[in-house]
Amino acid sequence: MKEPAPAAAQAPGDAPSDRHISSPAGAPPGRRNRLFVTLALGGLTAVAPLSMDMYLPALPEVTDSLRSPAATVQLTLTGCLMGMALGQLVVGPMSDKWGRRRPLLVGMALYVVATVLCAVAPNAPMLIAFRLVQGLAGAAGIVIARAVVRDLYDGVAMARFFSTLMLISGVAPVVAPLIGGQLLRFTDWRGVFVVLTGVGLALTFLVYRYLDETLPPGRRQSGGLGGTLRAMRGLLADRAFTGYMLSGGFAFAALFSYISASPFVVQDIYGASPQTFSLLFGLNSVGLVLVGQINGKVLVGRVSLDKALGWGLAVITLAAAALLVMTTGVLGKPGLAAVATGLFVLMAAMGLAMPNTNAQALMRSGNAAGSASALLGTSTYLLGAVASPLVGIAGEHTAVPMAAVQLTCAVAAVLSFVLLCRRRGPRGGADRVGTTGSAGDGLAE
Repeated sequence: MKEPAPAAAQAPGDAPSDRHISSPAGAPPGRRNRLFVTLALGGLTAVAPLSMDMYLPALPEVTDSLRSPAATVQLTLTGCLMGMALGQLVVGPMSDKWGRRRPLLVGMALYVVATVLCAVAPNAPMLIAFRLVQGLAGAAGIVIARAVVRDLYDGVAMARFFSTLMLISGVAPVVAPLIGGQLLRFTDWRGVFVVLTGVGLALTFLVYRYLDETLPPGRRQSGGLGGTLRAMRGLLADRAFTGYMLSGGFAFAALFSYISASPFVVQDIYGASPQTFSLLFGLNSVGLVLVGQINGKVLVGRVSLDKALGWGLAVITLAAAALLVMTTGVLGKPGLAAVATGLFVLMAAMGLAMPNTNAQALMRSGNAAGSASALLGTSTYLLGAVASPLVGIAGEHTAVPMAAVQLTCAVAAVLSFVLLCRRRGPRGGADRVGTTGSAGDGLAE
């Protein structure tokens, strides 16, 4: 799967971490198995939205079925989200020590068991506990998928592959609630977890059958908890890694603000029907996927990853600023079309920001790709979780908090990129780490 970059792909002025490194990073699958490997990794990155969003239409039914208050049932979402955030911090370093395949198979097996337990949960407290375990186990797929991509690819090839994965992970948040809503026509909320069990089994089979170990024993980390902490400390000491991590995290927080607030903004404030909201949400997701493919198929290899990332962050910031101006009414009250256009541009630009921040950060991880992936995933979830409740701070009848949060997050992403990523030494940590086998060696500037 390791592909040499074409000579024309080296754009003048590319940063060192933009270049494709020709030395093998792992055991590449044969050509025949590449489709299945891509499906497996894409499916693993979609575990989070599938586990969260497919269940959303069933929340009212769960409340009635378990005779619990809505606030209690909503904790089943919180438990799953917390599990996925914390689980990445545990599983990522484990995969650096024991390889990718074994922790991934164990995690997916536990995910299947936990999902079955969710389907038979007798009450809300048990369902919350099982959802927490489901999130902890599902985190293995999310964090290790990114680490596997780092093992198999470098530089522009890695950015291209992350853009390819967006075909799956970008569509999942849109398709999941639609599937969940259709399932409820034929079954109850427990049946949703039965389907998620089937998804978990299918992914486990793909991993077992087609995904070989990608981290050779000679590149694995040692040292237990102390080695893990040193690896993470070394990664965070690298200004550029921290900058890419924060840029991606704040960009995702702006996206999560949209996801949290858009149902109220589009339906309650602008009076759109649920069907119109679903259509707009789907169009925005299509925009994100299309721009992600333009990034991977057209831009990557012709312009530097930093330049493409900078364009994405700039467009996100401009769209958020335009939305804030519109929602405050400075230029008069805008219609739904104007606001929907701003939201579309903001979400589509994520197709430039997300794959390139992941690629650039993981390029600097060396042998600690699991720990790096854990830091990327956990910071993203935590920043998104902080931004989400802020969009409703002024109630459900104004869109100003949503736009203000989006602009704040976008500016924070730009500052992180400009101040931390654009002031590197002549050679980045990606060129120095990974040669000694010590996690974090050579990462600090």
